[in-house]
Amino acid sequence: MKPLQQILAEADQQKAAVGHFNISDLVALKAVYLAAREVNVPLLVGVSEGERDFIGVRQIAALVRSLREQNDFPIYLNADHTHSLDKAREAAQAGFDLVVFDGSALPFEENVAKTKQAVSEMKAINPSILVEGELGFIGSSSSIHDKIPEGMSPMTTPEQASEFVRRTAVDVLAPAVGTMHGMLKSMVKGETRKHVDPARIAAIKLATGKPLTLHGGSGTDDQGFLDAIQAGITIVHINTELRVAWRRGLESALAKRPDEVVPYKLLPDVVEAVKQVAYSRLQLFNTRLKSAAAH
Repeated sequence: MKPLQQILAEADQQKAAVGHFNISDLVALKAVYLAAREVNVPLLVGVSEGERDFIGVRQIAALVRSLREQNDFPIYLNADHTHSLDKAREAAQAGFDLVVFDGSALPFEENVAKTKQAVSEMKAINPSILVEGELGFIGSSSSIHDKIPEGMSPMTTPEQASEFVRRTAVDVLAPAVGTMHGMLKSMVKGETRKHVDPARIAAIKLATGKPLTLHGGSGTDDQGFLDAIQAGITIVHINTELRVAWRRGLESALAKRPDEVVPYKLLPDVVEAVKQVAYSRLQLFNTRLKSAAAH
């Protein structure tokens, strides 16, 4: 299987993006895996610190590894939003392919220093592991909000991004370019959408030359995603949309079979609901790649 770094380089070249989906149980993992198999594109599975606490660090690593080895499929595992070196080490030692060291809420100099240390320590554990740094705070909770969370900082500048990458030696950068974690209630209803800044993305890409990640992608309109990918986004994170689908799938299953108590008879509805969201996003993120293959 190709190393993740090569997958990202190819996505950059093809003006496509690797879909990153957060999961916290076998149901969601099965759903996003099946979606990626159908679209036939690489997949990044993400687990935040909270998600890892629930599912287990070594347990999710073993599950992803089994899918990869059994089917020779390009599925990769990311330790999303890792705030401490201890948690980062734990993920690296378990065999994760990518660690997002998130110092975005810290002052710039402190973020640089801690991210640089994280890169050094992760590479000492596994030289092939990739480390992503974050610059620009876009919120911290993949939840449903009444209004935009307080504390959202100004968007990342190309100058900041260039200095951050140079001083930390990160492999991937997650800048603040207009999105936020979670979704507003109006977004869940389809009344409003998030808006990215393609010009800023392109300038940051030019200044850093690194793969860029769009965090907080849930609630962005299709054209916004396409513009972001065209401008230089390489990885797109989707989480809240999957959680909404997970809940709706379960509610639908319970409504149809109110007396059912067997989990494996109820949960296929949840798998299908989450799979549909992941499938549509993967198709969109690879629009240019699929179009080229058809000609």
